[in-house]
Amino acid sequence: MRNSLLVILIVTAGMLYAAEKPSFETWDQYLGGADSSQYSSLKQINKSNVKQLQVAWTYEVGGTGNLLFSPIIVGPTMYVVKQGAIAALDAATGKELWTHQGAPAKGMNYWESKDRKDRRLVYITGGYITEINANTGETITSFGNNGRVDAAANSDRQVGRPGGNPGRIYENTIIVSLPGGGNYPPGTTPGDVRAFDVLTGEHKWTFHSVPRSGEFGAETWPAEYLPTAGGVHNWSEFTVDTEKGIVFVPFGTARYDFYGGNRKGDNLFGNSLVALDAKTGKRLWHFQTVHHDLWDYDLPTAPKLLTIRREGRSVEVVAQPTKQGFLFVFNRVTGTPIWPIEEKPVPQTDVPGEFSSPTQPFPSAPPPFARQSFTERDVNPFLPAAEQETIKQRLRDSRNEGLFTPPSLKGTIQMPGNNGGANWGSSAVDPTNGTMYIVSKELPMAIKLNAPVAGGGRGAGGGGRGAQREPCPFGTYTAPPRGGGAGGGAPRGGQAAPEARGALPPVPGASVAAPAAGGAAAPARGGRGAGGGGRGGDTAPAVSPLPADFVQYNAPYDFLLGTSCGLSMIGPPWSQLTAYDLNKGTILWQIPNGGVASLIEQGKPNTGAQFARGGVVVTAGGLVFVGTASDRMFRAYDKENGKVLWEYKLPAGQEGVPAVYEAGGRQYIVVPAGGDGQSPPSTPRTALGPSSYIAFALPKK
Repeated sequence: MRNSLLVILIVTAGMLYAAEKPSFETWDQYLGGADSSQYSSLKQINKSNVKQLQVAWTYEVGGTGNLLFSPIIVGPTMYVVKQGAIAALDAATGKELWTHQGAPAKGMNYWESKDRKDRRLVYITGGYITEINANTGETITSFGNNGRVDAAANSDRQVGRPGGNPGRIYENTIIVSLPGGGNYPPGTTPGDVRAFDVLTGEHKWTFHSVPRSGEFGAETWPAEYLPTAGGVHNWSEFTVDTEKGIVFVPFGTARYDFYGGNRKGDNLFGNSLVALDAKTGKRLWHFQTVHHDLWDYDLPTAPKLLTIRREGRSVEVVAQPTKQGFLFVFNRVTGTPIWPIEEKPVPQTDVPGEFSSPTQPFPSAPPPFARQSFTERDVNPFLPAAEQETIKQRLRDSRNEGLFTPPSLKGTIQMPGNNGGANWGSSAVDPTNGTMYIVSKELPMAIKLNAPVAGGGRGAGGGGRGAQREPCPFGTYTAPPRGGGAGGGAPRGGQAAPEARGALPPVPGASVAAPAAGGAAAPARGGRGAGGGGRGGDTAPAVSPLPADFVQYNAPYDFLLGTSCGLSMIGPPWSQLTAYDLNKGTILWQIPNGGVASLIEQGKPNTGAQFARGGVVVTAGGLVFVGTASDRMFRAYDKENGKVLWEYKLPAGQEGVPAVYEAGGRQYIVVPAGGDGQSPPSTPRTALGPSSYIAFALPKK
């Protein structure tokens, strides 16, 4: 799988890029630093005194909506968002210093010159890379066009402007990931990665997430489809090894999310962890975690950098959690898997015109951190008996063959669902001892592909959520409209998924006609590792051809909620916190992550939170901090055994990532609290407290 010469060149490049080691005492970038570790070496707050934590200050931002932005702290100043503006606060008191109109979604970057005289906040808002003075909030007019750069301008192909992904800084370069358009081709765009000069805004390099004709990986797509192929975007977050000058980008799904008859092949670099040279954008190595994705199993979690001990030696690794509950671990420089990864046969599609990969990669270690099947014995025992039977019948009536069961016209059960497993901000590492902590979302989905009807409408609906037949023993809840039609959900920040927004128009000139009986050879399967070696020779299943003007399948899905209780159809735990020892590739401990308030009131705690989306952080004080929305708790766990050492009831749920910092000799942890997550809350939305940043510290001496 590896080309020895390429590996030698990579190792040499890593030596040339040697730089200062990252500091874990500061929190001046999104997720703590460019390494995305979500780790702090501060230990004033530790296992012996964490029970004394108290609120040091609160900064209200107004409203009760979801608060996703994760603060950064530079010296004595903290930067947060407030009603569409960036706000600078005194990090020790929470006092507002100044505001600047225009705010990023989830995070931002900080850059300073070597003499520290030039200090800038670098972020994305309104689709533009924007820079302001970190001391005053004034626009840096010398950057780009009066302080902003259109990251899509002068591209070598049509691309979109960046959005929620905050990008990363390496030396004097800001690297951003562009969005993959949500529409079906030809209205979609590829999620290219582009780099710009921090001082001037000048374009430096571009990496094509969907290869152009003749580029590496192009053979994994139909040649006629490449000019309009889209998706394959890093919509959430990525990581930079600043010592080695390597950018680790986890890419998403090729369009369309649940149907790929138009894109036969493996579709590189979809669902791939790609290592790029930070100076040039050249690919160093890659690994594809899902071939020809039909499940929207994108990689939304930043890869984590840490050093482990293997056979008496220190090995620098990169660990990539996935939505399907796997954790892939690689040598950071060569891309070699630390533990063998096996290609195993998986269920095959029965959808006319579709292609599904005969095999998918399964890591031999570490063990999965999330459940990967949903059977009748897993049905939620807290639901009324009649409703449980309805769910069991639905499982019987659907394709339900375990992980990688493809979407179908009959209806398919997906576990973990495409909004399950690991998501953005949901993992942290202690890079000093090889441990990793992952918050999982144990959430099944129902996917039903619908053949189009005349006029471009939907076919059969996406499946109901179970009839209410008995009163719920834990009270009732009516979910707010999700803006998505049949079973439409809001998997990302409360926005309806594109597949749930109604029928899509015909694809002009497109054809999804099936191959002749017996199957035609699929594109070569090279390019799964640095050397591009692969299986080759696989064939697509024989299917009945469809008309050339066949409209894209619509793929509504639902969250598999029990309608009478607002609870998941699957039983608990609905979220887990898993601790790994990556020196051994084993699970240290695994516990339910939080609970649901209505169940806790009935004496049923420790079910795991529903729709857990709170970010997790780890400290040298022996603590793991994470919050949950369905019970509105913020907790400190003992990182050695998962025991809860402290907890605090928040006025609203935590959804962003906390930050750990020191100001005036005092250690703080600040948490964004706002909204109720994506779950039906245990209390009405109107009962939420105001969205705010809450800082905790030990009592002053």
